[in-house]
Amino acid sequence: MDIFEKAKQLKSEIENQLPDAAEALEQFRIKYLGSKNVLKDLFNSIKEVPNERKKEFGQVVNELKQIAEEKFNSLKEKIGGEKKSSVQNNIDLTMPGDPMWKGSRHPVNIVKNEVIEIFARIGFTVAEGPEIEDEWHNFTALNTPDDHPARDMTDTFYIQQDPALVLRSQTSTVQVRVMETTKPPIRIISPGRVYRNETISYKHHVFFHQLEGLYIDHKVSFADLKQTLYYFVQEFFGEDFEIRFRPSYFPFTEPSAEMDIRKKGTDRWMEILGCGMVHPKVLQNCNINPEEFKGFAFGMGIERLAIQRFGIPDIRMLFENDVRFLRQFSNT
Repeated sequence: MDIFEKAKQLKSEIENQLPDAAEALEQFRIKYLGSKNVLKDLFNSIKEVPNERKKEFGQVVNELKQIAEEKFNSLKEKIGGEKKSSVQNNIDLTMPGDPMWKGSRHPVNIVKNEVIEIFARIGFTVAEGPEIEDEWHNFTALNTPDDHPARDMTDTFYIQQDPALVLRSQTSTVQVRVMETTKPPIRIISPGRVYRNETISYKHHVFFHQLEGLYIDHKVSFADLKQTLYYFVQEFFGEDFEIRFRPSYFPFTEPSAEMDIRKKGTDRWMEILGCGMVHPKVLQNCNINPEEFKGFAFGMGIERLAIQRFGIPDIRMLFENDVRFLRQFSNT
C-alpha cells in the first residue's frame, strides 16, 4: 500500500473513532498518542518516501497527530462531563451534609487565657520576653549561686557555653527584664514556654508553660501576696477549694513558700505554685532600691492547672496533637 494512502486511511480511522467510555478512550489514547502509537510507525517509514515528497509526508503525519490529540481531548471532555452529570443527578439534595468539626483551643491555651483574665481584673498586665536567654537574666540576676544545681547541663539546656546562652528555664527572666527597664510600681504576669532537662514521664516534660506574677511597690507585704493568691484560687477553682502555705526555699524570694489546694471535705492536697517576697538582692541587681520598694512574686505551671481542670492523666497527652483528644475541648 502507498504510504500516503496508508496515512489517509489512518486519518479516516481516527475521525470515525467514537469511544463512549473511559476505558475505550484510554485504548484510543494508547493506540494513537501513546509512547508506541501507530503514527510513530508511520513516521519511521519516511525512508520509503522520495526525497522531493519527504516534507509533504512530514506535514501529513503532523496533521494526523494534531487530529488525534483534538479528537482525544474532545471525547475526554464529553465523557468526563457525562460522568459528572450522572454523579450530580444521583445526589440526594435532601440528605444532610457531612459534619464539619469545629476547631478548638488547646487546653493549655484555654487555661492560660483564663488565668490571664483573672489577674487582669486586679490590675496585672501581660509581659513577654525571649525564650533564648543569657545567664544573667536566667540565673545571676535572680540570685542563683554559681554552684547551684539548676545551672548544671543536667538541668538546663545550654545552646552555647561562651558566652552562655540557654533555653530559659523559667519566665522569671521576663520579670528581670521588666524591672531593669521600668520604674515601680510594677504589676505584671509573664506567661510563656520554658525548658528543663527532665526525664519525660506522665507528669514531667522537657518543655512546658509557666505563668509568673510580680508586684513591686511601696509597703508590699506577704499579706498582699496571700490575698492575691486567695483571690486567684476562688476565681479559678471555686469556693469549694481551700489553700495552705508551706515554707520553702527559692534563691530569688525570701521568705518563700509553696501553696497547696484541696477540695473541701477531702484530705488530698495538691501543690500548684511557688511564691514569696522578692529577695532584696534581686531588686538591687535590677537597680531598684530595696529600702524603698518591696515586692512579691509567684509562679505556676499551666499544664498542672489544665491537668487538674480537665482530669487529664498524662502530661504527654497535651503535646501529642491527637485530634481525638483535642476534639474534647471544642465546646470549652
